[in-house]
Amino acid sequence: QVQLVESGGGSVQAGETLRLSCEARGSKVKINHMGWYHQVPGEEREFVASITKGGATNYGHPGKGRFTISIDTAKNTVYLQMNDLQPEDTGVYFCYFQSVIITSPPSWGQGTQVTVSS
Repeated sequence: QVQLVESGGGSVQAGETLRLSCEARGSKVKINHMGWYHQVPGEEREFVASITKGGATNYGHPGKGRFTISIDTAKNTVYLQMNDLQPEDTGVYFCYFQSVIITSPPSWGQGTQVTVSS
């Protein structure tokens, strides 16, 4: 079983940056892809970005053009570099992990709060 440990959230002013990290821990971590979702209270989680073990990326609407996802496979860690943060970026960011065993459901992190003030 894979445990995801997230870090890097916080409170910032508009225009500032944050980098979120998510480490996949477990005895058998075999990454197919990992990524991030964004959620605000009362709404569904919205896809932000994903990256495969080989580095292929995909981005959703939130933060497009300002956020960059990357992966360090030696550390089983995915990062989300968030530049020029805006108040609409406020919310909880959840990391997910998808194993190479595609039939296995994804694992989710506990979420990290990002608050952006104008």
